[in-house]
Amino acid sequence: MATTTGQSEAQAQFQFTKQPYVEDVGPRKIQSIKFSMMSGPEIMKASEVQVCNASFYDPNRKPKRNALLDSRMGPANKTIICETCHGELKDCPGHYGYLHLCLPVFNVGYFNAILNILKCICKSCARILLSKKERISYLKKMRNPKPEALQKTATAKAILKSCKPKTCSRCGYVNAVVKKAGTVMGIIHDRSKKFTDDTDKECKAALSGTKDSGTRIQILNPVRVLGLFKRILDQDCELLYLSVRPEKLIITDILVPPIAVRPSSFVDGGRSNEDDITSKLNTIIQTNASLRQDLDGKKSTSQCLGDWELLQVEVAQYINSEVRGVPLSMMQPSKPLRGFVQRLKGKQGRFRGNLCGKRVEYTARTVISPDPNLKITEVGIPILIAQTLTYPELVSQHNIEKLRKCVLNGAQKYPGAKSIKSADGSMMFQLNRNQKNLAYGLKFGDIVERHLEDGDVVLFNRQPSLHRMSIMCHRGEVLGITRFGIQKMKESVLIVDMIEGVSGCIIMGIPTQLGTGILKVRQRVEHIPQLDYGKEPIMSCG
Repeated sequence: MATTTGQSEAQAQFQFTKQPYVEDVGPRKIQSIKFSMMSGPEIMKASEVQVCNASFYDPNRKPKRNALLDSRMGPANKTIICETCHGELKDCPGHYGYLHLCLPVFNVGYFNAILNILKCICKSCARILLSKKERISYLKKMRNPKPEALQKTATAKAILKSCKPKTCSRCGYVNAVVKKAGTVMGIIHDRSKKFTDDTDKECKAALSGTKDSGTRIQILNPVRVLGLFKRILDQDCELLYLSVRPEKLIITDILVPPIAVRPSSFVDGGRSNEDDITSKLNTIIQTNASLRQDLDGKKSTSQCLGDWELLQVEVAQYINSEVRGVPLSMMQPSKPLRGFVQRLKGKQGRFRGNLCGKRVEYTARTVISPDPNLKITEVGIPILIAQTLTYPELVSQHNIEKLRKCVLNGAQKYPGAKSIKSADGSMMFQLNRNQKNLAYGLKFGDIVERHLEDGDVVLFNRQPSLHRMSIMCHRGEVLGITRFGIQKMKESVLIVDMIEGVSGCIIMGIPTQLGTGILKVRQRVEHIPQLDYGKEPIMSCG
């Protein structure tokens, strides 16, 4: 009976899980992380529901099935339970859906890559336009593990330059210039020797679908490009420096993000305002349905091409709402919606707005002035900064007397200290009272947060170039000034221009030793547009 109960409990534990049971063998080391595009079958496999309904709610204000707010992709509000993981709004991480396009479209993010691939392959047999000798030579370079990524990128550029318009040596097809057409994301294969007015008219007629392009101007639409990319050999993908199959550059299915990524905002009266992503996906569903009706109803070629181009524009704006070349007839009169590119890039984007630190500890900021008495490796530190910023020094038999004097001076007198941390890390003592008892009670292994002193290593950097390559190491020299002092010869290194003896803001950080031996800069800097000469510096101590 006990065995049966244990088996039933084990079955109930894994009844609602999609992933198979994996035994926990402890921590593992990650060797590498690979980023790649997802193909249509991969998107469908990772999704929970196919989205094809343009409506949001039914008459009872419940999310419709197979719609953008389907509860299988996560709860849309606090009153709904996720049908996939049975979690509430605060617990469900969200689940993906997919939207199948009746005709494929180009990916706006990889449009230039698509053009370069088409320039390198035959437009008939999809083989790369290189001779046998060139293929062997370039393939040997690409398969060599010693060259770095930049060298292989240079080799890929050389291959692109070698694949000039020529007759294919395998099928005899005459390949010509491949270039972007006048539409948003159109590609043409111009086989005419000279671009005349008649060629221009023929190109426009072919793009509009009112006339057959014949043999001189060929339209490389996404359907034809997808067929060519599927026929490219894996060996040719190595020559093109592609880590994935090129057909993944063509969008056949759109991955619909979970509702948690695009939450709805509710206003008075029970109405809801949908996110920009949800609104754009709803437009794509409507355009895709209209195109499917055109194809099923056997509408005119021009009407089908018009809806296909509109679908291409909508999908491109879904990824990047600032895509160029959109015709005025397709421009939205209202405020443009924010695409995924706009959500990621810029100062307010996901990376700079959330992931990158902007307020850091153990730094100070003020203006700089030249000081000919300093060495090139030194930087003058105001005494106010030296009293505020501290350095954690470990008590040993060589420095216990020096640190005892710092503790006796306290936090207000230089050179002093601000706090003491016990050797086991269990207690922290602030030096605002009982300094004498704490000074004579120092033990080996204690850590004293002392003031900066002459010879301390500091990291110096000019605002706003806060990247790692511009941070320089200096030896501090504590002076009775209100600004940083640098040697006159360091102006060109810091890219500063002294105006009336004073330059812009400089940030200084304190490197702190970690247990692993890595130097870590802990900084916090408040944003101030400009500091004038003679004003007190800005400091922050964690």
